[in-house]
Amino acid sequence: SSCFPLWRLTVVDFALSQETYAPHSIRTEGHLTLGGLFPVHARGIDGAPCGDLKKENGIQRLEAMMYALDQINQDEQLLPNITLGARLLDTCSRDTYALEQSLTFVQALITKDTSDVRCTNGEPPVFVKPEKVVGVIGASASSVSIMVANILRLFQIPQISYASTAPELSDDRRYDFFSRVVPPDSFQAQAMVDIIRALDWTYVSTVASEGSYGEKGVEAFTQLSKEAGGICVAQSLKIPHNPKQEDYDKTIQQLLETHHSRAVIIFANEEDIRGVLNATKRANQVGHFLWIGSDSWGAKSSPIHQLEDVAVGAVTILPKRSSIKGFDEYFTALTLENNRRNVWFAEFWEENFDCRLLSASKREDSRKCTGQERIGIDSKYEQEGKVQFVIDAVYAMAHAIQNMHRDLCPDHPGICPQLESADGKTLLKYIRNASFNGSAGTSVVFNRNGDAPGRYDLFQFQMTNSSIPEYRMVGQWVETLQLRLEEMQWPDGEQEVPISVCSLPCKTGERKKKVKGMPCCWHCELCDGYQYQYDETSCRLCSYNMRPNSNRTACQPIPIIKLEWHSSWAIIPVFLAMLGIIATIFVMATFVRYNDTPIVRASGRELSYVLLTGIFLCYIITFLMIAKPDVGVCAFRRIFLGLGMCISYAALLTKTNRIYRIFEQGKQTVTAPRFISPTSQIAITSSLICIQLLGVLVWFAVDPPNTIIDYDEQKTINPKLARGVLKCDITDLQIICSLGYSILLMVTCTIYAIKTRDVPEDFNEAKPIGFTMYTTCIVWLAFIPIFFGTAQSAEKLYIQTTTLTISMNLSASVALGMLYMPKVYIIIFHPELNVQKRKRSFKAVVTAATMSSRLSQKPSERPNGEAKTELCENPAADPMSK
Repeated sequence: SSCFPLWRLTVVDFALSQETYAPHSIRTEGHLTLGGLFPVHARGIDGAPCGDLKKENGIQRLEAMMYALDQINQDEQLLPNITLGARLLDTCSRDTYALEQSLTFVQALITKDTSDVRCTNGEPPVFVKPEKVVGVIGASASSVSIMVANILRLFQIPQISYASTAPELSDDRRYDFFSRVVPPDSFQAQAMVDIIRALDWTYVSTVASEGSYGEKGVEAFTQLSKEAGGICVAQSLKIPHNPKQEDYDKTIQQLLETHHSRAVIIFANEEDIRGVLNATKRANQVGHFLWIGSDSWGAKSSPIHQLEDVAVGAVTILPKRSSIKGFDEYFTALTLENNRRNVWFAEFWEENFDCRLLSASKREDSRKCTGQERIGIDSKYEQEGKVQFVIDAVYAMAHAIQNMHRDLCPDHPGICPQLESADGKTLLKYIRNASFNGSAGTSVVFNRNGDAPGRYDLFQFQMTNSSIPEYRMVGQWVETLQLRLEEMQWPDGEQEVPISVCSLPCKTGERKKKVKGMPCCWHCELCDGYQYQYDETSCRLCSYNMRPNSNRTACQPIPIIKLEWHSSWAIIPVFLAMLGIIATIFVMATFVRYNDTPIVRASGRELSYVLLTGIFLCYIITFLMIAKPDVGVCAFRRIFLGLGMCISYAALLTKTNRIYRIFEQGKQTVTAPRFISPTSQIAITSSLICIQLLGVLVWFAVDPPNTIIDYDEQKTINPKLARGVLKCDITDLQIICSLGYSILLMVTCTIYAIKTRDVPEDFNEAKPIGFTMYTTCIVWLAFIPIFFGTAQSAEKLYIQTTTLTISMNLSASVALGMLYMPKVYIIIFHPELNVQKRKRSFKAVVTAATMSSRLSQKPSERPNGEAKTELCENPAADPMSK
């Protein structure tokens, strides 16, 4: 104003006084003014708002806007007769400071009440009207853009950022006047997720700088990784504002707690990236971590300067960009003489050439600048990565203004009243609809949220052949990932892609037991017993007739076995049976050959042949028990299992019963008992045998013969040893029941043998029969515990079959040996004894037998003091033989 105003300090007054808060700003005249926010300086320390100069991120980006304005103002096709001016401010990389600076942009939009303001002479003051800022280019950091956007939206000033990528800024309801020419971190986070999946990493950690950029970027990555599945975040760490060295060291120590999580996603500013890399070096963990850096790392050299060994192998992301040749020519041609509009250029000059311009400069030890230095010749120069986007942001604003001018001022070549009075909401509509080819030749467009499409180049920091590390492009992400794995290199010269997994893959036949809350971590558990691996996380039990294969990935049939002829379990019974059959045939042939001799006749020829048939069948059953089971074999087993013993013991029982009845009745009368003739004996024996056959017929009717495969008998703990046993459908109980009738006959026969034990051996074969039965009982008493005691044994099939067949062979052999071998011996080797000397009546035989029985008693036991009388009889004489 033209006089000193006497006003009250209000918010409005604070806004009007921002000239004092932003003494260092660039201001160029134009018909329309664009604001600009750039991080010319870093954050200050110890309470200072600003720190060191940032040559690339600050000066280059700022000059990129000045270059773009120059190009637009010189372009006769774009905004002819309209000049764009600028008001560029330094944010000092701090959101609160940037907010104070940005109040400069809203001065012209604040309505001022000056009715109570008077000069000392009483006249109203004359105010210099501030320029109207139609749009703002910036800011760089997302946290700064968010802070500034909150105030710009209140005054409806459109804002286009060239570097802010926080996903939060995509919220069109909160940041409706914000747009950007760089893609949001949600696209960047998706690219990171795709990279991790391409590298087969499943267990990663994240590190973020405190603030919107870092925290929201990690939040987007975490959300997308959950949606994609198969990626787990081991730790999410945050670096605080104004961190100390201890904070970085603590971050590395925490990362090392999850040692298997080598991959680290880092959404952080340059200072924090350097701090983390330095802490890694101090912890002697160079080469351990596999860094995935966001666009704040990109392909910059400043975050890794003198830390190249720690950064080797890092994969970084940078929005697709191209080096703008025109800007290189412009920037390298800048001097102290031709760039007086940049109030920070002198400071840049000192920093860039390491010299001093003024004696009061803080670079007292540096040489004095000559002013003849040249950028790119006397100093290192490389175009900063966001230069392209700064230029595109300015051009986006220019194209939007031109399109708005075309619609609002169709016949007016310059500024028209409609354009001058247009509000920010109208300009925003044209910004969102802008579409043109940018400085790099790629299209610049905005979606409904004001975001640019996601287009990224992927770099890896690698050692070159000259052992000088550098960034090398290894792929790109344009909605989908294109990654050249064969061109990638890894720390410590690893050839294969390093692993970053919580748990190694389970071996074949093992299932994953997930750790609660961490789907990428698991313990491997073997599918044991008869289980196989159904899928990654579960085992299933094979069906009863199956067992798992060797690697437990599927089930296979359990092998079927039976008792083989060549088995040692079969050889012994078969050998005994063959000997017994030969002996039985030999005895039978001898009896047939000497059928009419006294010894054969005295043995009871008819019952002897029946008994020999039973013995023969006892031997034959061995072959049926070992033969491969089928319906026919099973039917014959049922028939002959008990038939042979039944025939044998039915005949013996008939014999012993006949002897018993003869001598018992002879004690009372001389009349012969009934049913002692050979025909009667055959009839009695046949009736006893028929009971066995009737039982077998009932068995056939109730349960027809069949074969089964018993998988339980040899289902061992180790499935490799499991076998299915092919056998007849005959249970242990049915076997005992089938033999039970024969055992009953045997026991009864044994009782009669005991009762007739005192009959003189000169008159009959009662005593050989007795010895036969005693021995047979012992055999079968031994059989029962062996048979049932092995019911749970894995060798049950062999033991029970062998035990049964040997018991039957022994029973048959005992009968054959004790009853018939002595007779055959006499017939063949002592034929002189095989003669009949005298025939006696039944009465004489019984009387002699009774006397013999009495004489065998002790003298004191004899009735009436009878004296012993010697009796000489023919040993072959059966009193009832014909």
